[in-house]
Amino acid sequence: MRHRFTLIVFTLLALGTSSMVWAVDDKKPTGGPQMEPHALIKTKFGEIEIKFFPKLAPKHVENFITLAKSGFYNGTLFHRVIPGFMIQGGDPNTKDPNKKSEYGMGGPPGAKLKAEFNATPHKRGVVSMARSGHPDSAGSQFFIVVKDSNFLDRQYTAFGEVIRGMEVVDQIVNAPREANDLPKERIEMTVSIVEK
Repeated sequence: MRHRFTLIVFTLLALGTSSMVWAVDDKKPTGGPQMEPHALIKTKFGEIEIKFFPKLAPKHVENFITLAKSGFYNGTLFHRVIPGFMIQGGDPNTKDPNKKSEYGMGGPPGAKLKAEFNATPHKRGVVSMARSGHPDSAGSQFFIVVKDSNFLDRQYTAFGEVIRGMEVVDQIVNAPREANDLPKERIEMTVSIVEK
């Protein structure tokens, strides 16, 4: 009786091991680890690196990456800085110093993005899309919160977070500014997409 029990256990173990081997075999990597795109924003104060949330806001992430790869953001400003709150940039109007009255009103031509509100809290370092009035009006302008701002949750689409360079964001938000929250000196950005 003892031998029969041992044989059954051994057979079950052998079958289980065989199944486990097949399971592992089926999941062999096909080309190394998957690389995820990050954004690298270069400013005169240093670099800001952003990790995206593609599962939470896929269209916003795709839009940002497409614009960045086309060079759309290069030469735009952080045109609105509010200490204790956020910095905002990405308006193509800011490339022209003579269009100050139009800063904050520009974006890429074409359709606006449909909101992808999600459960991500707008904590310090979160990157979210600016919009005008209507929830589905985001285009290219984005902001980075410097202080937890939960009143923005589910009202704006959070699509990434700063993983390096918050000290740069802090320098930008504390730059001397004019009455309309525009920094007195131009803070231009160059945005590139890197695989990590």
